[in-house]
Amino acid sequence: MSRVRADEEEYWHSSKFRAFTFDDEDDELSQLKESKRAVNSLRDIVDDDDDDLERVSWSGEPVGSISWSIKETASGSTSSLDGRDSSLQKGSSSYAALPKQASSYSLSSLFKGRNKLPSFQSLSDALTDTGVKSYAPELRRPKAEYKDYSSDWSPKDTVRRMQRGKVCSLERFRSLQDKLVLLDEAVAGHDGNVITAVLIFLKRTLRREILFRELEVRQVALCHLIHFLREMGEQKFLLDLLRFLDRTEEVALSQYREHLNIQDVEKRREFLKGCIGLPFSAEDTSHIQDHYTLLERQIIIEANDRHLETAGQSELFRKYPRKASILNMPLVTTLFYSCFYHYTEAEGMFSSPTNLKKTFKIPDKQYVLTALAARAKLRAWGDVDALLTTKNWLGYTKKKAPIGFHRVVEILQRNNAPVQVLQEYVRLVEDVETRLNLATKYKCHDVVIEVDCCLVKRWVTGLLFLSSFSVLCPVPLLSCAWWGLFIPVAWENL
Repeated sequence: MSRVRADEEEYWHSSKFRAFTFDDEDDELSQLKESKRAVNSLRDIVDDDDDDLERVSWSGEPVGSISWSIKETASGSTSSLDGRDSSLQKGSSSYAALPKQASSYSLSSLFKGRNKLPSFQSLSDALTDTGVKSYAPELRRPKAEYKDYSSDWSPKDTVRRMQRGKVCSLERFRSLQDKLVLLDEAVAGHDGNVITAVLIFLKRTLRREILFRELEVRQVALCHLIHFLREMGEQKFLLDLLRFLDRTEEVALSQYREHLNIQDVEKRREFLKGCIGLPFSAEDTSHIQDHYTLLERQIIIEANDRHLETAGQSELFRKYPRKASILNMPLVTTLFYSCFYHYTEAEGMFSSPTNLKKTFKIPDKQYVLTALAARAKLRAWGDVDALLTTKNWLGYTKKKAPIGFHRVVEILQRNNAPVQVLQEYVRLVEDVETRLNLATKYKCHDVVIEVDCCLVKRWVTGLLFLSSFSVLCPVPLLSCAWWGLFIPVAWENL
């Protein structure tokens, strides 16, 4: 009997929980794990069919319930404090009993995942309930991260940390002197990303006049800021900066670039008209004037051709429909379009190719190359012949190609010109070797034969000259040497 009593006392005085120690930072987490293991260990002694029985603790709460687990965990952390105050509590013999709210969770329902009453919450809902206090340990950040925000870094150290990709706060640089020192250190580090980051900070925290004045003597930082503003599209800030620096031409060019954002053709035309009076250089002013004139011509040509295409009055538009609008196209594309659809129009018409050539001073090489490509695409070989035919002051006609007849042959062959047309222009290639190569490449057999005959005539003429020279030579052996030298060469070239 005494043995049984000793076992019971040992059972009630024993505990599976360790006492709280300040050296253990994860004590609460470990106690929570031990409590979980204690609850799980009870699964072996719980009968699955015994749903009507509940095990209660000394406090009257069911063993294994949520409130019981939380209180068991919290009691471990306060056990040391209770031991310290035990001497003060010996005098009090009784305490007022607080009313306990009956728990609605049973141990069997906790393990099986089902509730006894319809109004009970599930275990997952109870754990996620915001009203229940969480005893899980708070995750702490590494101490190195707090140093990035709290430490007093110098401008040089700040730049070095930014180069290594560390997070650094620039807000502590409040005075103008500190900000300028930070900018100078960033420029000295030769890291464009760091320079841009510092400039963004200065742009946000300094007035424009002060920032512009300081950047005027720091050209490297100034170039970075100008490039950043152009990339980000901050046009107003950029124009203010350029006006402060008295860069009038750059201000005009920046305003001119805004036409790219205008989609409406009429508004773009009016905008370009206003750009003509901006302070450009003489060369740039002529380009702006040509741009405005070209867009004005394109609007007129587009309206006329759209009407012809819709009405079906032009056979050329029916046979070769337009694939795109001519508006906002470059000058060379506009010239090709005019040579394709309006080649035969008079010079007085806005859509005439000769009018475009004269108005915009297109060089002969560019005009011939563009017109040749357009007419060859239409297989208008008569227009190609007329384009390459010129007259001298005596009235004689002559074929002339500013781009070279070898390029004429390549363009014609690319547009599937017939062999007869190709042979005509291959014969006009001046260099014999180039002519023979082109004739062989494009299978112009007549030209190959003509070139070979021409080479034979040259060699025969040379041989006759050598034979006449050998008669006058006093040494017959010398003449034999000349014949023996040149006859194999002539035979090889035949």
